[in-house]
Amino acid sequence: MFTKRILYTCTLAPLLLAGMVLAPALRAADISGDSKEVTDLLSQAKTQAIQLKNDADDMEAFTRSNLNWESHASKITEIKENVNKVGKTVAKLNQAQGTASAWQKTAIERINPLLQELAANTEAIINHLNKEKGRLLNTQEHKDYLKQNAELASKMAAVIGDFVDYGSTKAKFEDLSHRLEVSER
Repeated sequence: MFTKRILYTCTLAPLLLAGMVLAPALRAADISGDSKEVTDLLSQAKTQAIQLKNDADDMEAFTRSNLNWESHASKITEIKENVNKVGKTVAKLNQAQGTASAWQKTAIERINPLLQELAANTEAIINHLNKEKGRLLNTQEHKDYLKQNAELASKMAAVIGDFVDYGSTKAKFEDLSHRLEVSER
């Protein structure tokens, strides 16, 4: 009889302890309704968008130098690859939208048109470079393409970054609210 109580207590104690430790995190996940998959994809898109922004800024800086058209072509190829990476991540976000919370759906809806515009502008730069073969790299038209690409990439990185920051702050707030047992009224 005494052995059964000790065995029962030894078995129950770790389960209760685990429940006490895990409960706040599980409550926060249940209440928030945020999709972990979407959160992870948004974080991935943020990293990719920052790289894309940096490359677009670098290429825009080419307008203030005397680099040859091959340098422009090489950089725009990097940008195109980065646009494609973000595009693959956004495609996954679109597929996961059914499991996303309201703010995550808003993020996806705002990213899509920015990516489409950036992809179209990147394609226009590629077409311009192919057509001119470096003859008109110092024209205002070329400079405008590069400036617009840098601005679009910067805007997309900012939008994605802001949503990732929002989700992180929201999760911290919910966790603290539950740990402090503060109810929203």
